[in-house]
Amino acid sequence: MVSLSSYADVGGMAQSLQQSIDAAVKRVQQQAAGGASGGAAGKVQEYEQSVNKSALNAAPFATNIGTLVKDTSRLNVFSSLAANDPADFYKFTVTSSGAATLGTVGDAGVRLQLMDRSGKVLADSNKDSGATYDAFQKLKSGQMTLDKGDYTLRIAREKDVPAKEAKSYGVQLRMGNYSKDYDTIAKQPAKGDNPFGNNAKLQGLASILGAGSSSSNPASMLLGASTSDYYAGRGSLLNALL
Repeated sequence: MVSLSSYADVGGMAQSLQQSIDAAVKRVQQQAAGGASGGAAGKVQEYEQSVNKSALNAAPFATNIGTLVKDTSRLNVFSSLAANDPADFYKFTVTSSGAATLGTVGDAGVRLQLMDRSGKVLADSNKDSGATYDAFQKLKSGQMTLDKGDYTLRIAREKDVPAKEAKSYGVQLRMGNYSKDYDTIAKQPAKGDNPFGNNAKLQGLASILGAGSSSSNPASMLLGASTSDYYAGRGSLLNALL
């Protein structure tokens, strides 16, 4: 694992994480018998967006990282869990069925879960999660098929990691070869931000949703911040990468 606590700016973090992820994915490809191969197809076009994450830690307010197109696009997201920030959510769309490959790098103690449109956990990096952990290993080695549709990534701390510990991470997704590289630099939400603008009633709802931990906040649980195997609901943010 690469510790990111010493990086002074997100640009340097993204570049170093990208190199580390590329190296990790290449090692996985070499080690996984029968795993899906893939890499850069000719000259790669690079795109980058820098966004603020939502102040609400729930799946409906997930940050959009783009569209995963087989043999075309590669999606990368670089960010960190701030102290006492319970989880980050990212959404992406898959345009056709195919074997996907996931690469991760960053601080130890970070947990990643992949969920489908309904909120069901398909893959989980936690070693105690049974079949979904097995699926996560397949996803890392390019042997897990994702159907066409919408997906969400939930990134949080492992249960034994103190909430006050900041954790930096990078995640990469691709399906076969790629000719377009999409980087998302996800920054911490600006103070006072909420997705409801100046609507007083909706701001009140935002306060309710943001209050307390996900495990003790029923409203937040209904919108997907629960730590169970299901997360109800999804956001409808614009795909800023297209």
